[in-house]
Amino acid sequence: MEDIILQIVAALRRGEEVGERELVKLIHAQAKRAGGDKRAFAKRRLLPFYQRVKREDPERWARWGITPELEERLVATLRIKPRRSASGVATITVITKPWPCSGSCIFCPNDIRMPKSYLADEPACARAEQNYFDPYLQVSARLTALAQMGHATDKIELIVLGGTWSDYPAEYQTWFVTELFRALNDDAVAGVAANPMLRGFPAEGTASMAGAECAEGAALLEGAEPTEGAALEDGPASAAAPADPVPAGVRERRERYRACGVERWYAEEGAVQVDALQPLVDAGEQTYNQAIGRLFRAAPAWLEAAAWQRATMDDLEREQRRNEGARHRVVGLVVETRPDAITPAALALIRRMGATKIQMGVQSVDQEILDANGRGITTERIARSFDLLRLFGFKIHAHFMANLLGATPESDKRDYRSFVTDRAYLPDEVKLYPCALIGSSRLRERYEAGEWVPYTEDELVDVLAADVLATPAFCRVSRMIRDFSSLDIVAGNKKPNLRQLVERRVAETGEPVHEIRYREIALDAVEPAELELKVVPYETAATSERFLQWVTPTGRIAGFLRLSLPHEDAVRALVDEIGGEMPVTSALSCPIAPGEAMIREVHVYGSAVPVGEEGHAAQHQGLGRRLVERACELARAAGYARINVISAVGTREYYRRLGFHDHGLYQQREL
Repeated sequence: MEDIILQIVAALRRGEEVGERELVKLIHAQAKRAGGDKRAFAKRRLLPFYQRVKREDPERWARWGITPELEERLVATLRIKPRRSASGVATITVITKPWPCSGSCIFCPNDIRMPKSYLADEPACARAEQNYFDPYLQVSARLTALAQMGHATDKIELIVLGGTWSDYPAEYQTWFVTELFRALNDDAVAGVAANPMLRGFPAEGTASMAGAECAEGAALLEGAEPTEGAALEDGPASAAAPADPVPAGVRERRERYRACGVERWYAEEGAVQVDALQPLVDAGEQTYNQAIGRLFRAAPAWLEAAAWQRATMDDLEREQRRNEGARHRVVGLVVETRPDAITPAALALIRRMGATKIQMGVQSVDQEILDANGRGITTERIARSFDLLRLFGFKIHAHFMANLLGATPESDKRDYRSFVTDRAYLPDEVKLYPCALIGSSRLRERYEAGEWVPYTEDELVDVLAADVLATPAFCRVSRMIRDFSSLDIVAGNKKPNLRQLVERRVAETGEPVHEIRYREIALDAVEPAELELKVVPYETAATSERFLQWVTPTGRIAGFLRLSLPHEDAVRALVDEIGGEMPVTSALSCPIAPGEAMIREVHVYGSAVPVGEEGHAAQHQGLGRRLVERACELARAAGYARINVISAVGTREYYRRLGFHDHGLYQQREL
């Protein structure tokens, strides 16, 4: 390991680039010299090895002569899956516990080990189940993994998935989010060196911990003894290394689940019940909700856990205040719900919890398709949810599906084109999924009857390519597949590289692509002097929108801002509606007043760089500040007297420096 590190360092000192190809050659050559398996020198082992040497054998590390500038380049070279933080932020996805669902969509999987529509084999779901769906433990596991892979973890976007958020009891919602913040505030990271390239904010009195190299930090967080790669390779472990690498909060939390019997439930009673109930659910003899009620709501172990899985809003706000200056700051909080769960009261609570973005299952805006697939919702209700979300300042991340029951390739193209051009909708971001048949879904009956037929690969790629080309410049197509295992898919797309096939088809058309993800600068360096600030105006039913974007001469995007200029009649209608639902005298009553504009999102691209440090990407070059100032100018010119921003907890201080003050659910600046 040391030989490979030193060869990389030497190349970097010579000013050479060490890319994936060069790194593979070094690893293979070292394995050949050592006469061993090249997997023993895999890239995923190099960074943890470097971290351990720096932490546990400082004299050895000093002999390597690593300067801060060289270390920055070395960590970038060794970073695993660099696109994970290429958007400038490290994301952590957590899953809520299984719970009865208010919907009954025929395409949804019914895996009774998971929240509705999710499967236990999906990576985030497997991690959640290993951690009893506990938010603190899930964050700790993922935070550890990201840090071990070399990603900066000072700017975190939390994504909370699990079906319909508002279906859960309010006290559970409050507890869940409180524990997310608490884990970040506690710095619940196992076995990662306090490396300024990896961690942005030094924590006073925090001791570094020894640990093992593992994909998700699972062994450490389970409290098991480190095994593979635990000791310093090429040398003995330092005697000064702490004996216990498990964060105290993790250890105490796991003991609590053991004490109430949840751990034993998984191994004994729960395992037996799942094996007995899942075939009944698959056969339609019992509903998903009935099975979940027996498994997770009636079991004594889960009832005991639920008794302490609660928190007050004071608890949450205390952790939020801590997070404003924490090592790992929340710069985005996303929750998942349904359009028919979007109400002013629900959004006020979600916003008070610190959320900034809503993921929402839309799937289609064709009423016949919605009805055929058991969605139980009208297009009018979907349109109303978009209006409310914009007026409350949320970013709107919609799920949309191709190949639903009753759809054809041509109707799918029309449906999506309507979704991204009709002023009633116009999402900010889209997960564009093809429908896939999972054995536990009710769609199986229609498939076996010949009523639903999956598209051929050519048909599916053609539909998705047309959708990408129809997507406007202010919208991002974030994903095109679910993380379903091919073994779980009975019929439908099983290709994990579907997006690449679609982009290849798009390239063959020769037509320009405007959607955001296709144009992101990702990990590339950017020269600010070459950037141009362009404004894309568009109209929705409730607002006039301005999409401000920094673009290169070739049209690639380095950063953007979403500015909403609410229509006065829409604002007054919302004030009247809320008057009967929440006290209008409360500071939390209405998101905006007439004459107030709203910044819904500010995002600058480039690999995540710890706050307070210089970077070579677009971040930390003043692009965000200039976007905000231009938004203020546009709002003022349009006649607005004040501007709000839906800031995340971890960005409050940033906006205070830009002249915003705390104001109810938002931060506000006079114009």
